[in-house]
Amino acid sequence: MAQYTKHPVAARPTAPERESTGHLLLRGYAILVLIVTFAHSAVYNLLGFVGAAVVLALFTLATIAIGVPMIAKNRPQPFRWRRLPWTALGYTTLALVSVAWSQWRGPTLITWGLLAAVTLNALFLVHVLTWNEIIRALSSAFKWILGLSLALELWVSLVLHGPLLPNFLTLPDGKIDPQWYWVRDNLLDGGRIQGIVGNANLLAIISLFAIITFGVLFAARARWRTTLALWMLLAAYFLIRTSSATAFVCAAAVAVVLVVALAMRRARTPGARTRIYAIAIGTAALGGAAVWVLRDPLFALLGRSADLTGRSEKIWTKVLERAGEHPLFGNGFSSPWIPTDPAFDHWITDHGITVFHAHNMWLDVLMQLGVVGVVLMAVAYLSLLWRSWFFAVDRPRWDLDAHRPYSPLTLLPSLFTVVLLVQGLSESTPIMLWGWMLLVLLSFKLKSVPLVGVGERDLVFERGTRPRRVP
Repeated sequence: MAQYTKHPVAARPTAPERESTGHLLLRGYAILVLIVTFAHSAVYNLLGFVGAAVVLALFTLATIAIGVPMIAKNRPQPFRWRRLPWTALGYTTLALVSVAWSQWRGPTLITWGLLAAVTLNALFLVHVLTWNEIIRALSSAFKWILGLSLALELWVSLVLHGPLLPNFLTLPDGKIDPQWYWVRDNLLDGGRIQGIVGNANLLAIISLFAIITFGVLFAARARWRTTLALWMLLAAYFLIRTSSATAFVCAAAVAVVLVVALAMRRARTPGARTRIYAIAIGTAALGGAAVWVLRDPLFALLGRSADLTGRSEKIWTKVLERAGEHPLFGNGFSSPWIPTDPAFDHWITDHGITVFHAHNMWLDVLMQLGVVGVVLMAVAYLSLLWRSWFFAVDRPRWDLDAHRPYSPLTLLPSLFTVVLLVQGLSESTPIMLWGWMLLVLLSFKLKSVPLVGVGERDLVFERGTRPRRVP
C-alpha cells in the first residue's frame, strides 16, 4: 500500500505519469510492424504472394500516414536528418538506380519496393520509439512469433496429424518433397520444427534474437522476470529443436562477444582493455584456424558437410560466374531473387525448388550491385559494428559524472550485429526483410541517440530499482 506523509511542508502525492492512449496505440502498431517483418514468410504461407504484398503495402502506407504528420509537427521530437544511416540509404539508392543496367528489371523493381518499404518502417520506428520501447517492442514481437509457432506445431501434431502445406492446401496423393511443407509435423517425433515461419533455420535465428532480447531485459530487472525466464526457455527449446548449424555458430559467436564485452566493462584502465583486446583477438584467430583445420569432423558433428551442404559447389560457384560478367556495378538488384523470372527460374535448384538467394550475403551483393555495392554494404555493417561495440562497452556519460552504472540494454545492438554478420556467411537474409530492418534501425538509433537514458521520454534501468524517467 502506498504511504505518504501529511506534514504540511511535504508536497502532495501525485499519480505516476501515464502514457497517452495514442502512444500506447503507436507502440502496438510498432509491434505489428515487427511481427509482419520478422514473420513475413508466415504471411506469405498464409495469404500467398499477392496477399503478403498487400499486407506489406498497407503497413507501409499506414507508416507514411502516421509518420509524415508527426515529423512535420516535430513529434515526439525533431527528426534527426543529419543522423540518418546515409551509407545504407546510399545502398538503397544504388539498388534503385541499377534498374538502368539490370539484367532482370522486373525483379529489380519488385524487390526494391520491398527494400524501400522495410527501410521506411525502420526509420519510422526509430523516430517514434525510445531505446527501451524498441527493445520492448522486439520482445513482444518475438513472444507472438514463438507463441504462435508453438500453437501451430501443436495443432498440426495433435489435431491435423500430418504435415501442412502453405495456404492450407490439400495434400496431394503420393509422397512429395518435405521442402514444400509449411509445417512438417515433427514436434512429437524429434525432427526439425519450423513454426509459423515455415523454415527451421529462420525460426532458429529468431529464437536466438529472442533469447538475447529476453536476456537483456531480464538482466535489466524489467517487470515479469519469471515470465521472461519462461519465454527464454521456450526460445532455447526452439533453438535446439531446429538443429540449425548456422544458428549454433551464431550462438557461439554471441557467447564469445558477450564474455569479452562484460570483461571490457570490468576493466579499470586502458592497459587492461588493451590486454583484453589482445587476448580476444589471439583466441579468435586460434579458434578460427582450429575450426578451419577440423572443419570436416565439426560439420559432421552438426550434421552438415564441409562445403555447407553443397553451397560452395551448387550455389556459390554459379553466383561468382554471374558476378564476373559485370564486376563493378553488378547485374542488377534483386533481393530476394524472383524464382518465376526467366533469369532465375531453375538456374540454381535445391530439392527441385529454385533457390531465391545466394546463401552468402557478400556474394549476393557482389552479383547484384558489384564491387560498389559490396563496399557500401561493408561500410554500413562495419560502422554499425563499431558504434554498437562502444555503445556496449563504454560507460554512459553525457556530463562530468563518470560513474554511472552500465545498462544491460546497451549489449543488445552489438549482439544482434554479430548474429547478422555470422549468419551472412551462409545466408543472405541479413540484406533483406528483417535483416535489413535491423541494420537500418540500429544504425539510425545509435547515431541519433548514442546513449540509453538521454533524450525525451527515454528510460533508465538501474539495478534494484524500477525504471525512472530522465528529466
